[in-house]
Amino acid sequence: MNMWLKFAIQNTLRNRRRSLVTVSIAALGTAAILLAGGFALYTYEGLAQAAARSTGHLVLGKPDQFVRDEDTPLQHGLDDVATLRTALLADPAVRHVLPKVEFSGLISNGEKSTVMLATGVEPDSEFAVKGPFLTLTDGQVLASGSTDAEIMLGAGLAKSLKATPGTSLTLLASTTEGAMNALDVRVKGIFTTGVPDMDKRLVYTDIATAQQLLVSQRVSSLGVFLDRMESTDEVRQRLTAQHPQLAVKTWLDQAFFYQSVRDLYNRIFGALGLIIGLIVVFVVTNAMAMAVIERTREIGTLRALGTRPAQLLHSLALEGMVLGGVGALLGGAVSLGLSLLLYVVPIQMPPPPGRSVGYPLNIAIDLPLYATTLVAMVLLTVLASGWVARRTVHLPVVEALAHT
Repeated sequence: MNMWLKFAIQNTLRNRRRSLVTVSIAALGTAAILLAGGFALYTYEGLAQAAARSTGHLVLGKPDQFVRDEDTPLQHGLDDVATLRTALLADPAVRHVLPKVEFSGLISNGEKSTVMLATGVEPDSEFAVKGPFLTLTDGQVLASGSTDAEIMLGAGLAKSLKATPGTSLTLLASTTEGAMNALDVRVKGIFTTGVPDMDKRLVYTDIATAQQLLVSQRVSSLGVFLDRMESTDEVRQRLTAQHPQLAVKTWLDQAFFYQSVRDLYNRIFGALGLIIGLIVVFVVTNAMAMAVIERTREIGTLRALGTRPAQLLHSLALEGMVLGGVGALLGGAVSLGLSLLLYVVPIQMPPPPGRSVGYPLNIAIDLPLYATTLVAMVLLTVLASGWVARRTVHLPVVEALAHT
């Protein structure tokens, strides 16, 4: 094996220019696949973390909460939340349980009224657990224990109502009995989610204010935050068994945007990887075809000296392996270097469609992706080399020696 490998390396060095071109194409192909795949994986991970922070790793609610529209606010809401919350926190994998009240209605400044999509939360826990899921542009975030009814407005909604921190507004919504109720509130902060359409409608308030407006002590759902994302399925099974009267959904069940982006990227980068693979195969095939044709008489001489076709085919396949292996390693090194460089010298991407803020460009360094890509690249070059060489090594010795 060592002799044939040494022979293959020496043969690749006979025409350095052609070997350099083949190695370069294999390296560029490998780097392109790794960079594109790493970008996709980083995007998946970022969207998954954002989705889990937004809803919780698990979401508990009554079954009708997830499959039927409510006729009145909190029609399918949860009762006796304190007891249920205590039971959930007894699970060793559960770190936090955050209640949420979701409702819609109107918000008015006295001269103008507009539709709002409001969420009641526990302010201190919400912003501490979820981290920076929104960006405060003016004022302060909500805080628990305030004696005043306070809200936070999306930037677009604040602009529409000409509201600033300290402005008094009125919330109007239907109660759980179907009657209309109004509540005067004060704007404490203005934020942006990075999605302009959401900023034109979104309102945050504390749960006490939301329940006062809706005249109910229920909550819409409970968001369960775990010690790690990998525990999601295991804990879901336990909670489903412990609370059969409730529906337990995972963050993935609620992450429609994440699933759409993942399906789109899988198609885009799958097609890109296929095209790059075909290019590499064609380049290696062409390079090996030229090498084999130029050495037809040499192959005939080796056959006349007793070398078997299988040995020659093995040697030529090793040449392809050498070229593909060197190219794959170089491409992997380039991809790794660029990925690390982006962490040191960050690059900001422009806002994607439907958003108003950009995001940092990062490339995930995934060992299984690197291993799979490098092995696939070597296999492609070996198969391409063997496919090209199979006809020449089986030529009759006389015909091969007479080749010009």
